[in-house]
Amino acid sequence: MKFLQLKHYPCGPPATPQPHTPLGFPTTIPKPWQGRAASVTPHRTHPKSRGWGGEGGSAALTPKPRRAGIGAGSSDVVRREGTAAQQGRAHGHQYARSAPGCSATQQAPPVLLLCGPTPVIPMAPKGKVYRGSVKDFPGFNASQDADALYNAMKGFGSDKDAILDLITSRSNKQRVEICQAYKSQYGKDLIADLKYELTGKFERLIVSLMRPPAYSDAKEIKDAIAGIGTDEKCLIEILASRTNQEIHDLVAAYKDAYERDLEADIVGDTSGHFKKMLVVLLQGAREEDDVVSEDLVEQDAKDLLEAGELKWGTDEAQFIYILGRRSKQHLRMVFDEYLKISGKPIERSIRGELSGDFEKLMLAVVKCVRSTAEYFAERLYKAMKGLGTRDNTLIRIMVSRSEIDMLDIREVFRTKYDKSLHNMIKEDTSGEYKKALLKLCGGDDDAAGEFFPEAAQVAYRMWELSAVAKVELRGTVQPAGSFNDDGDAQVLRKAMKGLGTDEGAIIEVLTQRSNAQRQQILKAYKAHYGRDLLADLKSELSGSLAKLILGLMLTPAQYDAKQLRKAVEGAGTDESTLIEIMATRNNQEIAAINEAYQQAYHKSLEDDLSSDTSGHFKRILVSLALGNRDEGPENLTQAHEDAKVVAETLKLADVASNDSSDSLETRFLSILCTRSYPHLRRVFQEFIKMTNHDVEHAIRKRMSGDVRDAFVAIVRSVKNKPAFFADKLYKSMKGAGTDERTLTRIMISRSEIDLLNIRGEFIDLFDKSLYHMIEKDTSGDYRKALLALCGGDD
Repeated sequence: MKFLQLKHYPCGPPATPQPHTPLGFPTTIPKPWQGRAASVTPHRTHPKSRGWGGEGGSAALTPKPRRAGIGAGSSDVVRREGTAAQQGRAHGHQYARSAPGCSATQQAPPVLLLCGPTPVIPMAPKGKVYRGSVKDFPGFNASQDADALYNAMKGFGSDKDAILDLITSRSNKQRVEICQAYKSQYGKDLIADLKYELTGKFERLIVSLMRPPAYSDAKEIKDAIAGIGTDEKCLIEILASRTNQEIHDLVAAYKDAYERDLEADIVGDTSGHFKKMLVVLLQGAREEDDVVSEDLVEQDAKDLLEAGELKWGTDEAQFIYILGRRSKQHLRMVFDEYLKISGKPIERSIRGELSGDFEKLMLAVVKCVRSTAEYFAERLYKAMKGLGTRDNTLIRIMVSRSEIDMLDIREVFRTKYDKSLHNMIKEDTSGEYKKALLKLCGGDDDAAGEFFPEAAQVAYRMWELSAVAKVELRGTVQPAGSFNDDGDAQVLRKAMKGLGTDEGAIIEVLTQRSNAQRQQILKAYKAHYGRDLLADLKSELSGSLAKLILGLMLTPAQYDAKQLRKAVEGAGTDESTLIEIMATRNNQEIAAINEAYQQAYHKSLEDDLSSDTSGHFKRILVSLALGNRDEGPENLTQAHEDAKVVAETLKLADVASNDSSDSLETRFLSILCTRSYPHLRRVFQEFIKMTNHDVEHAIRKRMSGDVRDAFVAIVRSVKNKPAFFADKLYKSMKGAGTDERTLTRIMISRSEIDLLNIRGEFIDLFDKSLYHMIEKDTSGDYRKALLALCGGDD
């Protein structure tokens, strides 16, 4: 049996200083290490950098290629395979870090040793670096603070600003001492006085801050199960995210506060597999040892696959046992192995095999295993996005994470949502409530203008996952079995003959045939009736349904050519359509579009793009219209040089370039428009290592207008094309009104390519199915046709 063991190494004397990138990577190349498990003399990080996982931590590398994990936390590893793994060999890199001030007698945080011949890059452990936003107040005096609070509440009215300033700037331990001093000095209960003086959401927030964390969690759970109905989301959030010790403290606090057994209360208020998993989590018995068995990782991944995807029905007990008991490090490796053997992430299998609150609980556990900070960033975003604010969720998370990982949550939030948590709170709340939340948040990351190491770590993992994931693209429309083109032509003619039109019959036939089969139907219709099917459909149908059905009858190249023509003809230009099509099509598709465009409009696509656009945007579109993107693998040496050009163009390089601005922009455009997708993924990873920034975020911040949108579309298409289209579909339907042109265009153009993948990304990103959103946002026969193309509800 192979073991992956976490060991401790003394920091040792500082090595000879080396120049470093902003992330703490050496710019000089150390010699490759020898043997199966070589350690590295730690070297100091760049003085202005905290590295990828916060300050502290040395890293020793050994060579076992693994798939990339995307969870944060101690000893996380970006594991590579294939050409990705060769980078470590090609560069001979060993990345190491030592904690500031670490002497030879001190112990560094644990590092992960793997067995095998190929080097990997471990994510540095955070060690004991404090990542909360609220710290102990210097010069703290509980008696003076008790006096200040008493005076703030004395007499008529209360000084709310004084209360929030004081309480949000003290740690929880200090607040508990203030409560005791208040009781001693005034013989009154401070929490009771605060409840009396304050109201609404502000009162709930301040009172929550006054309770110790375990008692605050106990109160939240008590409220969640009290009365009629249960707040399952609250139960899921708390029990899926807490450590063993936090669970034990919670159980004890619940017993002390309510003289009741927490497990008994939860068992009485829940049912089924949801109840069973909650009870497992309540034991606080997740494994925490530092040894991971590689054989057990493979076995657990296999057991999960056999319990779900390969089984008629689902063996929920296997999911409960493995996800409820195994250590986080072990589970991250299980998830990577599961992706390798099944071809899909564990989250997608859980959505397909489980349902209801049990499904939501298991997804929350997986998210917390991958990255607790990312889980809470997502919860906070969803609490504030759209109409209304889920204030209970917002308060609970801001209070409970303020002294644990709020800085990490802020960084991930900004990475994922391209706005700071501070700004979203500022836009979504008001009054003293807003002031208190912003104090707990601890700062505005947008104002700081920096992209933090934790955010860079998350971005790097995303690119690594994009590089190694083997995704099978699948459409929702397949060729019909026992296809009869003449029979279909007769059905369509009957549906349009006489008074009225049978739209249902038309939809049923044309949405269930592949595009190649529809072309055969066109010919059979002409041969049988001497009529043009497209002309008849156009005469009989109208509105959005007509545009959808007529679009389905064109070949993919003809349809794209028509959409591009509409985007450039007449007054104004539809830049969004130009970007969507030109940035996402491969060389073969571009060549077919050029040919179809010339045949249909007797003009070249390049000429029309040139005459209707200008500047750098025109140059991007013309370059893409040539269809000259390289289709080979990554070139590691070239990727490093390309990343330098990207960094210099975006003004993120450490040294000034000798190239002129025009020369840099030309090279930047050439890199993004002509390099292969595998190569660009490596370029963008190198860019993160050089600059501590994600390329998409940097482009958004340093460019504007159509040029920015075009480059972002290329980057997102390289990273995850189905996710790019999922986002476009969501935006076409969210809010007031529906962008039917975009909705129709994507549903038609992706139906035989990757619409099934898009559906999966859609539900991953927005917690609702594409089917459900179409059903809610459209109507009539247009809705029927779209749902038929969608192919099912997830």
